[in-house]
Amino acid sequence: MTGSMNADFQKFSFGTQVRKSPFSDAALRWGAKGFSVYNHMYIPRDFGDPVQNFWNLVNEAILCDVAVERQVEITGPDAAKFTQFLSCRDLSNCVVGQCKYVLITDQDGGIINDPILLKLGENHFWLSIADSDVILWAKGVAATAGMDVTITEPDVSPLQLQGPKSRDILRAAFGDAPAELKYYRFMEYDWNGVPLIISRTGWSSELGYEIFLRDGAYGDALWDHLMHIGAPLGLYPGHTSSIRRIEAAMLSYHADMTLENNPFELGLDRLVDLDMDGDFVSKAALTHIKSVGVTQLQVGLVFDGPNLVGSNDSFWPILIDGVQVGKVTSAVYSPRLEQNIALALMDVAYADLGTEAVIETAHDTRQCKVVPKPFYDPKKAIAAKT
Repeated sequence: MTGSMNADFQKFSFGTQVRKSPFSDAALRWGAKGFSVYNHMYIPRDFGDPVQNFWNLVNEAILCDVAVERQVEITGPDAAKFTQFLSCRDLSNCVVGQCKYVLITDQDGGIINDPILLKLGENHFWLSIADSDVILWAKGVAATAGMDVTITEPDVSPLQLQGPKSRDILRAAFGDAPAELKYYRFMEYDWNGVPLIISRTGWSSELGYEIFLRDGAYGDALWDHLMHIGAPLGLYPGHTSSIRRIEAAMLSYHADMTLENNPFELGLDRLVDLDMDGDFVSKAALTHIKSVGVTQLQVGLVFDGPNLVGSNDSFWPILIDGVQVGKVTSAVYSPRLEQNIALALMDVAYADLGTEAVIETAHDTRQCKVVPKPFYDPKKAIAAKT
């Protein structure tokens, strides 16, 4: 992992307690104007106008430094059994070379993380994680599970290449084989002696790929290679788009889900298999929650008033007749839909489609209505297209 701190990056630095990405310097050279912290690492979050970044994503292609998606590597004779023990999704039909969106849940059914799982071998897995310390949870579970596993964080850092032109750019950069990957599949790739894994995944709901660099010393070289080849084909440096992910109702950990939430109230029932043969940490808890039901549900909202600038930085209360019945977790203005949209958690009694309520934002009061989600491309045909 690149550890040096150059003079240009020091103005963003909080010190050594937050790690740089192998791509931080390259992102800065290519126009990054601001960074935030995710998984104890810097992530570029500002390349100028976020609306233009959105249009670049949906019309062209963007390259994003997402090295903050750290990998929790699980190996050893019991790796398959242990990985299943962590997750409530049935992994028995997962094959080598396949990715799966999974939930890591605790003994109370709470969501610890919602990683993408990559199966590199019959007993070799990566959990490509969202913003929480999965490695500490996994090591804690392993300490008493009585299984023979090794849990590490390898030197692996992903980039996201996303957007309708991403396939052509990937083909130009690495040839035909990676460009022909099926949705949620991956392959190992040797890039002039630098080991990569390339997957047909991404956090955008657009056609896209993730390129996992397995040697952080080559971060600058990989970024520059993709940008120099991709820029003439429509590639822009960018950052993950809040507009697009809310349009797609993609959940963001700490915003739309936390340890206090369970899969059923978030509409993630498809990721829970209570009838599987394998055991998992939250099996008893989730069985109980399913039997008694939930008290709140995640919903989509549209709301009126001026176009929202930026996003909400607090959980806005949702009121009916002056009584709070929910909270907005993520809100944004979609320039494509020409509508303010939001994800929210609402009491079950008020979560039906068409329910009207009031949002108290930081500055004013808005009328809102519960609507279907995702707000755009509900069948996710764009990301999965051949």
